[in-house]
Amino acid sequence: MTARRTRYHARWVLPIATPPIEDGTVVVEGDRIAYVGPRASAPAGDADDDLGNAVLMPGLVNAHTHLELTVMRGFLEELAFFDWVRTLTRARRQVLDEAALLDSARLGVVEGLCAGVTTFADTGDSSGPFDALRELGARGVAFREVFGPDGAQVDESMAGLRAKVVAMRALETPLVRVGVSPHAPYSVSDALFAAVAAYAVAEGLPIAVHIAEGEDESALVERGQGPFADFLRSRGVEVEPRARSPITLLERCGVLAAGPLLIHAVRADAPDIATMVRHRCSVAHCPASNAKLAHGIAPLLEMLDAGLDVGLGSDSMASNNRMDIVGEGRLASLQQRTRTGRVDALPASQVLDLATRGGARALGLGDTLGVLAEGYQADLAAFDLEAATGPVHDIAAAVVHAGRTPARRTVVAGCLRVRDGTILHDDPALAQRVQQHADVLGRWRRDNPTEYNSP
Repeated sequence: MTARRTRYHARWVLPIATPPIEDGTVVVEGDRIAYVGPRASAPAGDADDDLGNAVLMPGLVNAHTHLELTVMRGFLEELAFFDWVRTLTRARRQVLDEAALLDSARLGVVEGLCAGVTTFADTGDSSGPFDALRELGARGVAFREVFGPDGAQVDESMAGLRAKVVAMRALETPLVRVGVSPHAPYSVSDALFAAVAAYAVAEGLPIAVHIAEGEDESALVERGQGPFADFLRSRGVEVEPRARSPITLLERCGVLAAGPLLIHAVRADAPDIATMVRHRCSVAHCPASNAKLAHGIAPLLEMLDAGLDVGLGSDSMASNNRMDIVGEGRLASLQQRTRTGRVDALPASQVLDLATRGGARALGLGDTLGVLAEGYQADLAAFDLEAATGPVHDIAAAVVHAGRTPARRTVVAGCLRVRDGTILHDDPALAQRVQQHADVLGRWRRDNPTEYNSP
């Protein structure tokens, strides 16, 4: 039986790997792209979706999320990073049950789909993100987090991780895969890093880790000092300098040999970048979260010049407040120009590459996703150009610097998920339920002022 053909027409089609097409068409057959080119030359189809004054491009890839934390949007404002981490951990443990985390993840997926995100790389400590991605028909990798800063916890941490991964893998789909994530140097011992890396390699699991994010982490790893060091010592964990840098620590523990997705890498220096290249690592760059938590500006241009695969990530709504991958790219471009003094740093066309093909490559999916080309998966995002007032001289610049979400269309594997900014798989009570969970968080904060404000 021949699959149904849908023709999507738009004023502009941006294939990413090839030049923009004015008055273009993308033909979708089943879950694949069957044609990309001028409308006048498009083959016949079974249905037409004429988007008019819009831009049609590959679905956006969000290379780092914490979907289960969407409920914490605006909850942790103006906290220093150590206090932010500790308060988040306490509140999540004491207030949010599995139902709340699942609802929170659902709302995060809906928000992303409505912003043109078709692929999510999520790290989380519950099955909520994995379940929400499957339920809502999105694409993604759910990296299951594991913790244990004390080397004596390794066996217990690994047993728990294995059990969770086995349960999730039984429910994997062609769209949603499982990975693992040893969280960060301040929450994972060297021995646990090594054990998770060996497990990932043995089981063929993708691996992601938060690394080289900020000064407090560097102080812990490089000098055995700072608030994380003090906290761990207060819990009876021995702390001493562990490596020249957080990246070097991962190399020594065998994590880099597993080809990880490195989240943040704000404080990666030239030797670190060379090490990352040698091990064929990829990077999730999260400019808004990095700025909001005052971590700094990552050496993005140097990483790209070195040949690393880099995608853009929103991080959690607890550290960003919105999921806008094109907006992340715009911020990344402006930050790199400010950092380097180069007006040509990260042009709009390269921003869109990072938001699509770059993210796909960073997740190891670049041979099937991230561009509009025949045979690739039919993941599409369309955005209205009405917000780009005035003439359009450079379509990429119009999208990056003047465009607005929500998406006119979001298509995942050939299935329409968003029409005119509205999710088609609608749960009208979802937002209300998440607000109720948020209200419980708010009461916890009022009832536990020392929990919220002290380390």
